Amino acid sequence: MQHVDLLITHAGQLLTLNGPASARCGEEMNDLGLIDGGAAAIHEGKIVAVGPTVELKKQYSAEQHIDAEGRLVMPGFVDPHTHLVFAGTREHEMARKAAGESYLDILKSGGGINATVRATRAADADLLFDLGMERLDLMAMHGTTTVEIKSGYGLAPDAEEKMLRVINHLAVDHPLDIVPTFLGAHIVPFDMERREYTQWLQQEALPRFRPLAQFCDVFCEEEAFTLEEMVHILQTARELGYGLKAHVGQFHDLGAAGAAAVLGAVSVEHLDHVSQKDIEKLKRAGTIAVLLPGASFFTGGKSYPDARKLIENGVPLALATDFNPGSCPGFSMQMMIALACIEMKMTAAQAICAATINAAWSIGLGEQVGSLKAGKQADVILLNIETPEQLPYYFGGNLVATVIKNGKVIYEA
Repeated sequence: MQHVDLLITHAGQLLTLNGPASARCGEEMNDLGLIDGGAAAIHEGKIVAVGPTVELKKQYSAEQHIDAEGRLVMPGFVDPHTHLVFAGTREHEMARKAAGESYLDILKSGGGINATVRATRAADADLLFDLGMERLDLMAMHGTTTVEIKSGYGLAPDAEEKMLRVINHLAVDHPLDIVPTFLGAHIVPFDMERREYTQWLQQEALPRFRPLAQFCDVFCEEEAFTLEEMVHILQTARELGYGLKAHVGQFHDLGAAGAAAVLGAVSVEHLDHVSQKDIEKLKRAGTIAVLLPGASFFTGGKSYPDARKLIENGVPLALATDFNPGSCPGFSMQMMIALACIEMKMTAAQAICAATINAAWSIGLGEQVGSLKAGKQADVILLNIETPEQLPYYFGGNLVATVIKNGKVIYEA
């Protein structure tokens, strides 16, 4: 028998998410690689094997044994779009929204992102780090094992660098895997002229921050950056070696989704509003649509992305929390899966695929995380349910029993 560090046995159902070595689209998103009565062998932080419990118990002995006792066992959630590093909260804006003010109305009046920018600029790096650690702990407790974090609440040279260095510090000190993204092109800050700021982004910021960020992101929207500005910023970022992302179609369809896809964006994110023409461009480019139902829900629930249309047109989908202080102060990927099924009419299997393997591909980690496959990181969660369909069914609480990151138990309920 081969000796391993950890053997997980007697899963009611084990979801491997094994399949093609790329983001899934169409009917592929319904295939969870399910093993009834499954087990997983783990050694030195990696998956060694998955299969029926009866077979793996014959092949492996283990230093540590976890009996899943019929629970659902699956890969840890991958959250590919967050704004986790910030100071201050904006709960007072909820009353303004209830009175009829829109997200863009609040932004124009000096609230919204600008309010968070002021608070984040005023906070020192130690405070931002401590807040980030607390939020990552909450995410881990709810089953997230990999997370992307954007800058974008500094919007000035020293403040953006402070944010990116905090994100990189969190990546070293917290068990979760963290992917840093430079979102200097979030909005034009209140204390700089548009042309001056866009020039700084392209000529100074992008070269300066390349060692600190894997991706460059641009928010293309009214009151943010224009389509032309997005294209120029992403072109410069591509030349410098950044992976490309873009916030597009949250409130208006400006043609940004298709333009970002043509430029080679790994993902475009939000897509509450997108044309058929741009959907076809996304499909041709293989660009992943990262949908953020929590933001649609928290900002009033009037418009959600048309997930069914995107799936039927062959666009790969991922899900994310969009955790941030203004449009989605929610950190639970379980809740995002429920919203995807209830509001966007995705199947439970499609939503789980979008929250694991497709999310991993959308941040460049599809070969390392997102599925339970021999050789990949052993990021595994045990849930207090029996079937995938129960994940969105029991919404609003925390179904996690155990979280395993790189083969080590980091949380037990």
